[in-house]
Amino acid sequence: MRPRDTKKMSEQFDVVVIGGGIVGLSIAREVTGRFPRLKLAVLEKEERVAAHQTGHNSGVIHSGVYYKPGSVKARTCVEGAAAMVAFCREHGVPYEICGKVIVATSQAELPRLNDVLERGRANGVGGLRMLSPEQLREIEPYAVGVAALQVPATGITDYALVTEKYAELVRAQGGVVRTSTRVVGIRPGNETVVETSRGELAARNVINCAGLFSDRVGRMAGEKPDVKIVPFRGEYYDVVPERAHLVKTLIYPVPDPRFPFLGVHFTRRVSGRVDAGPNAVFAFKREGYRRRDFSLRDTAEALTFPGFWRVATKYWRSGKDEFERSVSKDSFVRGLQKMLPEIRSEDLVPGGSGVRAQAIHRSGAMVDDFQFSQSKNMLHLYNVPSPAATASIAIGRAVVEMAVKAFGWQ
Repeated sequence: MRPRDTKKMSEQFDVVVIGGGIVGLSIAREVTGRFPRLKLAVLEKEERVAAHQTGHNSGVIHSGVYYKPGSVKARTCVEGAAAMVAFCREHGVPYEICGKVIVATSQAELPRLNDVLERGRANGVGGLRMLSPEQLREIEPYAVGVAALQVPATGITDYALVTEKYAELVRAQGGVVRTSTRVVGIRPGNETVVETSRGELAARNVINCAGLFSDRVGRMAGEKPDVKIVPFRGEYYDVVPERAHLVKTLIYPVPDPRFPFLGVHFTRRVSGRVDAGPNAVFAFKREGYRRRDFSLRDTAEALTFPGFWRVATKYWRSGKDEFERSVSKDSFVRGLQKMLPEIRSEDLVPGGSGVRAQAIHRSGAMVDDFQFSQSKNMLHLYNVPSPAATASIAIGRAVVEMAVKAFGWQ
């Protein structure tokens, strides 16, 4: 008689998705809906889904007005916004189409505002309208500017609730959503073995949606991504309830196309709360939601990456302004007062924060579009910035189409 093999066998799956944020679960929902015979598992290291970028999201359903025509961002945002509204309506997730105004506060900003208008039209965003100062005040009585762009298709929702509903549907369609399960290693082969804090799983195919840690997961699998994830913290203030009437919709500044962040702005939430921000400052930890959060490994990886210093050299003036807004409430308030002079320091109380996983190329380019790569039996999503939440349904469809072609799913 042969001795009994006491080694625990790996659990077997057809597809493993690493990351329980809105993109990972949207992909999982698409897989389980289209390919019900595929055995799927989603692995999330936290105790709940949507714990990081998704759960700290501003909740805006973006229209697609900002993005370069023809980019993946532009295509998936316009498609995804319509799909997100339909999803929220179908599943009872709260949402509101409240609209947005993008305000030019000086003549120098008018060419950039016109560029945004042209981009929006090229991307098929409907209802765009340039506003005079008087027309702006009809929509936002307390806002001031030399001109503004009205974007009526912009909406708001709660993306943590959306993601929880995705997870519920994945489970209902036969998938497994496993929280408190950290990926600690990957052994590529004909079948990829994913080592986790709760044991091993074997999968025919793996999709890496690990967000702030997507580059590290890629390196675990033997990949050599040419980008590094660098974390940027965005800090918010909440407008006190008795002053929330100052903001009727969403009020944004004209973006600087050289920089991937939109600048401090006012966002009305579906809960009725109004928040102001965020700034964008380098975070000394990939999940560094507080100023005092620090990780030696995360900081060292960023500061020894050549691309980081090329970005810092190129954008040091913008970085200086963002840092000042982080350490000085008065500076933060002055930025807001350019659009809303009525806002005062006493109207704002500290709110939450989020961390953006910004992919930076070794050359020093801040990757502005979604970035994917493929290895033998894995797909990696290395850069999925805003509007990823808005576009999550469209991204899910696109990634599954990539998987069908790459892996021959039937």
